[in-house]
Amino acid sequence: MTKLPVRVARWSAGHPWRAITGWFLFVVLCLGIGTAVGGNAAKSADFRIGEAGRAEALAAQGGLQQRPVERVLITANPGAGRLDVAAATAAALDVTARMRALPDVDSVSGPIRSADGTALRLDVVIKGPELEGDQHVDALRAQTAQAQAAHPSLRIEETGDSSIGKAVDALRDKDLSKTEMIALPITLITMLVVFASIAMALVPLLLAISSILAAVGLSMLASHVFPDTGVGVNIILLIGMAVGVDYTLFYLKREREERARSGGRMSPQAVVEVAAATSGRAVVVSGLAVMVSSATMYLADDVIFANIATAAIVVTLVAVISSMTVLPALLAKLGARAQRRRERKQARAGLRHKTARTRQPESGAGPVISALLRATSKRPAVTLAAGVIALLALASPLLGLNLTDMGPETYPRTIPAMQTFDRLNTAFPELKAMNQVVVSADASRAQEVRAALDDLAQRAKSDPDMAGTATLRTSTDGRVSLLELAVPHYVSDKAARQSLKDIRENYLPATVGKLPGVEAAVTGDVARFADYPEHQKQKLPLIVGALLLATFAMTVFAFRSVVLGLIGMLLNLLSAGASLGLLVLVFQGTWAEGLLSFHSTGSIGSRVPLLLFVILFGLSMDYQVFVISRIREAALSGVPTRQAVLQGIGGSARVVTSAALVMVTVFASFVPLHIMEMKQMGFSLASAVLLDAFVIRVVILPSLMLLLGNANWWPSRGMRRAQTAESADRPLVKVG
Repeated sequence: MTKLPVRVARWSAGHPWRAITGWFLFVVLCLGIGTAVGGNAAKSADFRIGEAGRAEALAAQGGLQQRPVERVLITANPGAGRLDVAAATAAALDVTARMRALPDVDSVSGPIRSADGTALRLDVVIKGPELEGDQHVDALRAQTAQAQAAHPSLRIEETGDSSIGKAVDALRDKDLSKTEMIALPITLITMLVVFASIAMALVPLLLAISSILAAVGLSMLASHVFPDTGVGVNIILLIGMAVGVDYTLFYLKREREERARSGGRMSPQAVVEVAAATSGRAVVVSGLAVMVSSATMYLADDVIFANIATAAIVVTLVAVISSMTVLPALLAKLGARAQRRRERKQARAGLRHKTARTRQPESGAGPVISALLRATSKRPAVTLAAGVIALLALASPLLGLNLTDMGPETYPRTIPAMQTFDRLNTAFPELKAMNQVVVSADASRAQEVRAALDDLAQRAKSDPDMAGTATLRTSTDGRVSLLELAVPHYVSDKAARQSLKDIRENYLPATVGKLPGVEAAVTGDVARFADYPEHQKQKLPLIVGALLLATFAMTVFAFRSVVLGLIGMLLNLLSAGASLGLLVLVFQGTWAEGLLSFHSTGSIGSRVPLLLFVILFGLSMDYQVFVISRIREAALSGVPTRQAVLQGIGGSARVVTSAALVMVTVFASFVPLHIMEMKQMGFSLASAVLLDAFVIRVVILPSLMLLLGNANWWPSRGMRRAQTAESADRPLVKVG
C-alpha cells in the first residue's frame, strides 16, 4: 500500500476538490498552450520513402520538385452535342485571365485540346510546396465557379490533388463526427447497464473526453518534434475513447466490488486505496504496455507512423494520469455521497444501529461466459484445440495478402472533384499517372545527360504501357534533369506498375545507367504507389519482432513469469493473424461489397496491417493485465491455480465484456466511412477486439492456464511459496 498509484490515490481521495480542480486546470492548460503554440504540419520532404523519395530529393535540389497543379476542364454540357471549340476557347481565355490575376497562382498553361476533340483543359500551377496547395485552392475554385456562371453553355469544372485532398479531408471530418454520435451514446448505455447509476456511467465518458482534449493540446506541442500528418487527432479520438473508458471502467468496477465486500465498514477513501493497489496498478502497467507498443511504430521510419505513435502515446499517458489523479477523487466523492444516502435510508427505516446488509459483489460471469468456462474447466485440451484451430482457419486467408497504397481512384465518387477527375482522365488518359526519371550530374555534363534521357524517352515511346509523350526539364544551374513520362493507366493497374519496372530495370540501366559518376532515380505517381507498400513490407517484420519482445518484457515485468510472457506473445500473434485474415477475406474479395458498402480494390491498404498489429498488441494488454492480475491476486492469497483461473476469468468477465463492447463500438463506427483505409482499419480492429475478448480471454487463455497449472508462474518464487503453503494448509481449511 505504499506504491506510487496508492500514494497518489490516497492524496486524491483525501483532497478531492483539489484533485478535480487540478485536473480541470491541467486540461485547460494543455489545450491552451497547444493552441497558442500551434501545430507543425509535415512537409513534402518528410514523406519521402525509398527510391521515389531519393529521386524527389534530387529534384528538389534543382528546383524541379512536384508543385500543386489544378486542372480546369471545359466540355460541352451533358446532352448538348459536340463541344463548341470557339466558345470553349473563349472560356479558356477567360479562365486564364482570372487565374493569372490570383496572387497564389504561379503559371497557367495554354489551352490543351483532347485527342478526341471533346474537351479543353488548362493546367494551373499553384505557388508553394506540393502539400500546401489545399491552403490556396479555394480561391482558384471560386474563379472556376465564376467562369462557369459567365459561360452557362459549357461545363467548366476543376480538379487536382489539392481539390481532391481538401474534399477528402472534409468528408473524413464529417464521417468522424458521425462516428462520435454513434460511439458516445452506446458507451453511455453500456456504462449504465454495468453500473446502474447515471453518475457512475458519466465518469468514464467525461474522463475519456477530457483526456482527449488534453492530448490534442499536447500533440500540438509534440508536432514540433514529430510533424503532424493530419491523422494525429483521429488517432487520439480512436485510442482515447478506447483506453480512457477501459482504464476508468477497470478502476470503477474494482472500487464497487471492494465497497460491497466491506459492507459499509470501510470509508470511501479506504475503498479507493484498495482499488488503487489492485486495479490502479493494472492500469499503470497496461498504459505503459500500450505506450511501449505504440513506440515501436517509430521503427517504421515513416512520418505518418511517427505521428500515429506520438498521438497514441500522448493520449494513453494522459488517460493513465487521469485514472491515477482525478478518478480517485471522483470515486471518493461519489462513495461518500452513496454512504450518506445509505445512512439516510437506514435512519428512516430505524436501522441506524443495526448492521447493514450489503449485497455482495457479483461474480461477473453471465450465462454465456459461465457455460464456456464450465466447458473449459471440464475439457481444457479440447477447448484449447478448438479455439486455436478456429483462429488459424480465420488467419489462413492471410497467405493471399496483397498490400498496396490506396490511390486517388479509390476515393468515393460522391466528391464532385472526383467526378471531374474521372471525366478529365477519360478525355486525357495520359494524365492518369506518370513516371519521372531524375538525374543529377555535374553541370558540364548536361548535354551528355540530355542525350541519354532523350534515348530513354525514345525507347519508352514504343512501350504499350506508356502514353508515348515525354517532357524534359533541366534546372537553371544545369545540374539536375527531370524526364516526365506519361502513363495512361491508374497507379493501381498492373500496366502502370510494369511501366515502372521496365524503366528501372531496362531503360534506365541501358541509357543513363551507362554514364559514370551520375546519380539517377525514378519517382512519380507510380513509384510512390509502389515504393510505399514495399517499404512497409520491409519494416513489418522488424516492428512485429519489437512488439513481441515488448509484450514478453512487459508481461514478465508485471507478473514475474516467463511462461505468461510467452503465452502473451503467442496469443497476440494468434489474435492479430486471425483478424488480419478476416480482413483479407472480406475486403480483397467482392462478396461483402454490398454488405459493407465498398468497392473492392483486391488489396489491403499498406498501412492497415502495421496499425492493426501495433494497436491490437497494445490494447490487448489491457485485457491481459487486468485478467491475469485478478488470477495472480487470488493465487498469491493461496487459492489453487485452477480455482484462481476460473475465479479470475469469471470475476473479470463482465468488465472485460463491457470494455470490449465500447472498443468494438468505437472501431466499428469507422466501417461506414467512405475512405477505404479507414473502413479497413475500423473493421480489422473491431474484429480483433471481439476475437481477443471472447475467444482469446475466455476460451484459449483459461484452457492454457488450466493445462499448465502452477507452471504458469515459473520462475516466480513468491507464487511458488504461496501455492506450496496453500497445499500444506489445505487439510486445515474449512470448506463451505
